[in-house]
Amino acid sequence: MSMQPLEHTVEEEVEILLEDLVDTEEHDLVVFNDDINTFEHVTKVLIKVCNHSQEQAEQCTLIIHYKGKCAVKKGSMKQLKPMCQSILDAGIQAAIV
Repeated sequence: MSMQPLEHTVEEEVEILLEDLVDTEEHDLVVFNDDINTFEHVTKVLIKVCNHSQEQAEQCTLIIHYKGKCAVKKGSMKQLKPMCQSILDAGIQAAIV
């Protein structure tokens, strides 16, 4: 019987658990306006990444265009990090605040 190596050390596991406990604070995923991306592209990305309805994505896109930015999603850092990265990967500027 061979033992499988642990994926994380005990210290890493404790750190992950502490991050989950500390990360009860809600953050905003903010998308910023630019002169590169089309309304269509931003709308499609918000639908795909943030699970927005067509109408919600279009409204956020208009706010982004006219106000310069829009908080498109609220959640924990753990929830928002992969969403933010997907939006960035689509060539759209975004940040978690």
